[in-house]
Amino acid sequence: MPTETNRVTFGVHWENAAETTSNLLMAALPEVDRERLLSACRSVELPLSELLCERDELTAEVYFPTRAFVSLISLADARAGVELGMIGREGMLGSHLCLNVFKSPLRGVVQGQGHAWRIPTDEFIDHMQRSPALRGLMQRYQYFLTGQQATSAACLRFHQVDQRLARWLLMSDDRAPGSFLQMTQEFVAYMLGVRRVGTSVATSSLVREGLIDYRHGQIRLLDRDRLQHVACSCYEADRRSYDALFGSSHEQDRRASEDREPAIVPPQSSDVPERVHHDGIVGRD
Repeated sequence: MPTETNRVTFGVHWENAAETTSNLLMAALPEVDRERLLSACRSVELPLSELLCERDELTAEVYFPTRAFVSLISLADARAGVELGMIGREGMLGSHLCLNVFKSPLRGVVQGQGHAWRIPTDEFIDHMQRSPALRGLMQRYQYFLTGQQATSAACLRFHQVDQRLARWLLMSDDRAPGSFLQMTQEFVAYMLGVRRVGTSVATSSLVREGLIDYRHGQIRLLDRDRLQHVACSCYEADRRSYDALFGSSHEQDRRASEDREPAIVPPQSSDVPERVHHDGIVGRD
């Protein structure tokens, strides 16, 4: 049974209290750059289902989750949408800014409530201008995120619901600080882009096999090893991609502090809203 004392997220053990208050991208920065960035951030608690950004709207704020995690949702016409990416303490929301693009490509909704560091977009861009290490880190993370979204798109087309559900549960568990995931089957169906009956059948199968426990809107993973055998190859592909980019060393970002790159020009301050209006709720019963 997974607990907070034996789970590992992207190579980091959750039982270390100091690690549970940190973000892995921030931790990868040189100390001077990290402290400078943290001094400009505000500590916030993100509630479940809060809308952090909307597709094609200017990005007002950037988030570095530590205990919260965020779903990236693609919308199609008037349909509900489907999840293409997930961001937790291994990443950040707003990496597209390193491309000199100021509108969000996807909707960002809090899937797991918890702590995050928040910084206004204009201040974050200023920090990227002054820190080639931060800019290089953001570019590599944006590359990873693009790959994760491409993998999810292929997964939607080619893999069965039970495989996709197992992958999604593992991804959520990787990013959740506790032993339980709070979510309804309707919410899971929304994330996977399938009908609720499909997730009900897949969830019941995993319960019967003793891989998960599901009751009263809470899911607990009982056997991660066996669940990984059920999950499609996309889960391991994402982890290998992240490890290849960030797992071995961050020295290239530290050396990048001596390099110079073209400036990122932010939009006029009058074009950036003071805050994102949080009026989008998902996972309704």
